Amino acid sequence: MSSRELILGRVRRALADVQQDDTPYEQAVPRSYLREHGGLGVEETVELLAENLADYRAIVHRTDTAGLAGVIAGMLAAHGSESVLVPPGLPEEWLGVTEVPRVHDSAASTAHELDRVDSVITGCAIAIAETGTIVLDGSPDQGRRRITLVPDHHICVVRVPEQVVSSVPQALERLDPTRPLTWISGPSATSDIELDRVEGVHGPRTLEVVLVTASED
Repeated sequence: MSSRELILGRVRRALADVQQDDTPYEQAVPRSYLREHGGLGVEETVELLAENLADYRAIVHRTDTAGLAGVIAGMLAAHGSESVLVPPGLPEEWLGVTEVPRVHDSAASTAHELDRVDSVITGCAIAIAETGTIVLDGSPDQGRRRITLVPDHHICVVRVPEQVVSSVPQALERLDPTRPLTWISGPSATSDIELDRVEGVHGPRTLEVVLVTASED
């Protein structure tokens, strides 16, 4: 008997005395909490996102689509990056003006190989203003989870306003729970019992978020 069969068997035995007409869990638990707070407009929601991202020690940049490549090139230069990891579906125009050598994501890449990469650039699935959280779901412009957890510098591009929501409940409505979701609130960090903060513990030490609006024609 496999471990899976053993666990499922225990679950079935635990549920053996549950009546078939019991109220389903999703209906039995009242969920009367607010879906968002304050009824902010689009611009105010984006401002709240930028504020909370910065509060979590992410570095926030703003630009339009025409200026995005230049902003990314500037960030890579300022960080001193000599290599940048790119997911397979990252738009080519995002890296159009940088001369930093690219490392393409590969399933065969080891953690040690990824650790030698200076920076990684991804898009995102959604950004949550109230919590300052970026969510990745493994889409082609984001790549596998490990490429955003090993390199020390993560640049994440957020399309404004279409990828920005006010709250976690709104985000959950738009996310696919079957995908590998990674929730990021600032650079990786932890604090010991004396509240001494250490960054870069289980992910990037530096998180830079670019809020990108559409260029005017």
